[in-house]
Amino acid sequence: MKKIFTAILGLFLYINISFAQDAGFDFDYAQFAYDSTSNYVEIYYVFDQGKLTLVNKEGEFLVEASLTIQITDSTTSDTLVNNQWFIRHPVESKESISQSLVGVVSFILPKGTKQCIVKGTDLNNALNFRTITEFIRIRPFINANASISDIQLASKMVQGSENKNSVFYKNTYEVIPIPNLVFGGNQPALFFYSEIYNIGDPNFTEDTLKLNEIIFNSRGKVVLEKNKFISRKNSTRVEVGSFILSKLPTDTYTLAISLIDTSKNIGVTSSKRFFVYNPEVVDTDTSFHEAKPVLSSTFGTMSEEELDDIFDKSKYIATSQEIDKYKKLTGVEGKREFLFNFWNGRDKDPSTKENEYFYDYLQRVESANTRFGSMQKAGWKTDRGRVFIIYGEPSEIERYPNQIESRPYEIWYYNELEGGVYFVFADLTGFSEYTLVHSTKRGELRDDNWGRRTIIAR
Repeated sequence: MKKIFTAILGLFLYINISFAQDAGFDFDYAQFAYDSTSNYVEIYYVFDQGKLTLVNKEGEFLVEASLTIQITDSTTSDTLVNNQWFIRHPVESKESISQSLVGVVSFILPKGTKQCIVKGTDLNNALNFRTITEFIRIRPFINANASISDIQLASKMVQGSENKNSVFYKNTYEVIPIPNLVFGGNQPALFFYSEIYNIGDPNFTEDTLKLNEIIFNSRGKVVLEKNKFISRKNSTRVEVGSFILSKLPTDTYTLAISLIDTSKNIGVTSSKRFFVYNPEVVDTDTSFHEAKPVLSSTFGTMSEEELDDIFDKSKYIATSQEIDKYKKLTGVEGKREFLFNFWNGRDKDPSTKENEYFYDYLQRVESANTRFGSMQKAGWKTDRGRVFIIYGEPSEIERYPNQIESRPYEIWYYNELEGGVYFVFADLTGFSEYTLVHSTKRGELRDDNWGRRTIIAR
């Protein structure tokens, strides 16, 4: 696989940010359009100077840190990025030690799921570090359909900035990121930056489209809302804005931006989760109306064809009742709601921003297509693909491709399942399509005399 990436190291800026983490390091990211096969990914990072070790070197007080980023392709395991940067910043006064160092690095990444490991380290205290792992799904925005980039949240935004040399400058705006995504207190204003692409999407019929900007809380209640209508004359546009959050109680919130054709009731959505810390504000308002979280999820922007494809690939872990229920659904909204609940109920760690199990499942589907596909059948539809998707990578594989008296076969061992199980796949047709002929896993096909099916008649 060709390794395509560029990196731009952002000079840091020091600003006031309140931290929710003790580690003093955090990061965030946003994707924007690049071309039909890749996205431009910005990674924002922050170090809390007050939690770095202050040292005196040659009469100068300073803090020193390192930033390490490793990005690998989840399907091929290819390393796309493996870089380290060093940060050395003088501390001129007691006041400045309470400020934070904010920066940005940028990459061009090809489509697919990527594992991103980001580590921030205090160079003068090896025990003071934080490592964060995030799975980033690259879905190029440049295509025939309308789409909205990721939403970048910011602590400050300068419109019409003349500071074009700033690493935070883009499209006439200087956008200062807030990587820890914490607002309230000394950061009551939330600024956001996003880009809208392919507004001329032929699926839209109206001359003007409705643009909704909604903030809802962790219970799905709308707390702030703006909307306007925009023209379809330009194919792309930059969408920026702000909200004052000083009256919101402490909670997790989501900003959702939606572009809607009101006549056909279709559209696209992008969303971003953040946290507000306002301990002095009491949550007493019960009059809010409810917004469905599905609108801000991965499924909120999918077409009906995409939803059907996702569910087809999800049937391996679906119950018969769930399969019957999905078959009876008509219309995109019901299917979006179903898939949102289907995967939300299987989220193994709801405390994280992403449903890692969902993305890991899709990653296995992609890998199965690459490894087990043929001209006759997609890899995820094969027996080996099904077992791989459900149970993951085997502990060991024994391959017998060239036996004199039997057809080729493979034995997959899973040492961690039920105290140790195995699956036997045989190429019964001679066209390299391996069929499951035996397994010791409960609930799977069992045939202790499977060997007779592989014998070549003479």
